[in-house]
Amino acid sequence: MEQSFLIKPFLDAVYPTVEYGKGVFLYDTDGKKYLDACSGAVTANIGHGVEEIVEAMHEQAKKVSFVYRSQFTSDAAEKLAKKIAEHTPGDLNWSFFVNSGSEATETAMKIAIQYWQEKGIPTKTKVLSRWLSYHGITLGALSMSGHPGRRARFTPLLEDLPVIHPPYCYRCPFKLAMPECGYLCAHELETAIARIGPDNIAAFIAEPIVGAAGAAITPPEEYYRIIKDICTRNNILFIADEVMSGFGRTGKMLACEHWGIIPDIVVLGKGMGAGYTPIAAALVSDRIIEPILSGSKSIMSGHTLSANPQACAVSLAVLDYLDKQSVISEVEAKGVYLLNQLKKLQQKYTFIGDLRGKGLLIGLEFVEDRAEKRSFSRTVNVTGELVKIAQQQGLLLYPAGAGDTGMSGDAVLIAPPLTITKREIDELVRLLNQSFIQFERKLVLKRDGVE
Repeated sequence: MEQSFLIKPFLDAVYPTVEYGKGVFLYDTDGKKYLDACSGAVTANIGHGVEEIVEAMHEQAKKVSFVYRSQFTSDAAEKLAKKIAEHTPGDLNWSFFVNSGSEATETAMKIAIQYWQEKGIPTKTKVLSRWLSYHGITLGALSMSGHPGRRARFTPLLEDLPVIHPPYCYRCPFKLAMPECGYLCAHELETAIARIGPDNIAAFIAEPIVGAAGAAITPPEEYYRIIKDICTRNNILFIADEVMSGFGRTGKMLACEHWGIIPDIVVLGKGMGAGYTPIAAALVSDRIIEPILSGSKSIMSGHTLSANPQACAVSLAVLDYLDKQSVISEVEAKGVYLLNQLKKLQQKYTFIGDLRGKGLLIGLEFVEDRAEKRSFSRTVNVTGELVKIAQQQGLLLYPAGAGDTGMSGDAVLIAPPLTITKREIDELVRLLNQSFIQFERKLVLKRDGVE
């Protein structure tokens, strides 16, 4: 085999080479077909090979693919910002376009800190967050991330910004249940703020539904109303990290809309370009922009390819496609159907401990003992084995964190393109069932000492 000089996730692993994609399927150069049950990295929201997007790429490329944002604006960037403002709640009207979710969360952090500087309160510099969270891989974003595995190598360089538990009802950190818990996981934020001092805190950031770090951990009904109230009373901004959950993934444009919450700043990514282009955004409310507009008039952030016209034209085409095909309005019903099919598998396989999520963002957590919620030993490598077996069956799953620490458990995300049909959902579940059969057989062999 010819030597590769491409740095892949695992340097010694052999990866199939993709040839093309169409709809919810990908095909490798050996002709094997894969059902993309996780939209890659929960990104390919409208599926692969959509002609309208290809045409939009071509049309913009014929005009101009790059201008520097300090020298020009572009029609594509202006239209995209306007359309996002029309599609999001409240006064979330201002878009700062960047290239990735990590860049977007760092931009949101910088805007929050600058907001307080422009208001004459320069001491408010910390952006607090939760454990079992992931906000990006760059150092600022990683400082906000409560993902122990991804923090470990760089701990000396990181700020200790995760301060509270997530709303992980399946494994309540207080060993309580709803409603007796009294939303302690939310009220924990008040205690953390009191310890650090509200005059030192610019914002609190959270994923409305936890993604890779917690396999679609979904909060109980009043959780975000309590969080938002705590932030408001303590003069702290609320940043919603919707990199994974935004652009219709949960059945609404923003997942925070499920709880009637309008954040001060929203972070968008992944589905914003739907895999057709690298693009992300920090979406800022009028109230947060106002003191900056009246003061320095410039947000201290930016990248060479920020507001790139080629990327903006593609994202605009994605949003147009979502509108014209009424994609988002169908997500909730598809999600309910998929979840009901997965519940049937949960009854069949005792190693499926919990199912959670909204729309087409669903997490499956695996356990060795369902009654005790006991996770498998790390030596079994359940997540890795299941992802590998599923890929052999022609099904792509996304590995996720789980367990009390986020590293002690096993889970996957199921998040197919929003355009998936009922028949394709049935095919997804069939392939998943076949994967579980193979996995269960392997568990039995391992238990009996055959492997």
